[in-house]
Amino acid sequence: MKKYLAEFIGTAVLVIFGCGSAVAANTLIGEAGIAGSGSALALSTLLIAFAFGLVIVAMAYSIGNISGCHINPAVSIGLFAAGRMSGKDFVGYIIAQFLGGIAGAAILTALVGTQNGLGQNGFGDASALGINMWQAVLVEVILTFVFVIAIIGVTSKSENAPTTGIVIGLTLTLVHILGIPFTGTSVNPARSFGPALMMLFAGDSAPIAQVWVFILAPLVGGILAALVYKALASDGE
Repeated sequence: MKKYLAEFIGTAVLVIFGCGSAVAANTLIGEAGIAGSGSALALSTLLIAFAFGLVIVAMAYSIGNISGCHINPAVSIGLFAAGRMSGKDFVGYIIAQFLGGIAGAAILTALVGTQNGLGQNGFGDASALGINMWQAVLVEVILTFVFVIAIIGVTSKSENAPTTGIVIGLTLTLVHILGIPFTGTSVNPARSFGPALMMLFAGDSAPIAQVWVFILAPLVGGILAALVYKALASDGE
């Protein structure tokens, strides 16, 4: 039960700090009068990307020894597909992560409201680059694939343990730098579902209507990462 609680807390913290940083960055840039410019997009992208990455580093070194610090259903499904966690734990982790994402989004809503959004993901009008649904699916599959295969690889050797959290955090930063202008970067169904649900409660149904993309695509990316890593790491040529 402690590992499920750790996953709940970790996912909630990820949403509060990661999505909260997105709300804060976009709000401050808007107040500075440079919203919509290329420099504003670049600045907010970097701030948000590093916020998400640093949250992962912090959580990895605080709850990593308890639950492994998945705090992401795409990571859990990747490790499950790689044969590195049981079915029971997989189900428990997924439930804890989604509940944590909802709790984190609820706390963030209480802190900042929903008038400036909650860092939710989207495509079409909700994308800075205006990408369509299928482009969003492809982007999220690719980003999650890179993130999860890095996690599977770096955690495959015990000697990597001292630096694992840093590697994973920097990898999440990397995928956010590319992905934010496209979809806001999900790579994490729980992180996407919580804010979308809170926006629905606030009267905005657009995020929840699109959230299936940010649930399905990261899960597909996580499974692909596991399958590719297993094929590359197998004894055969």
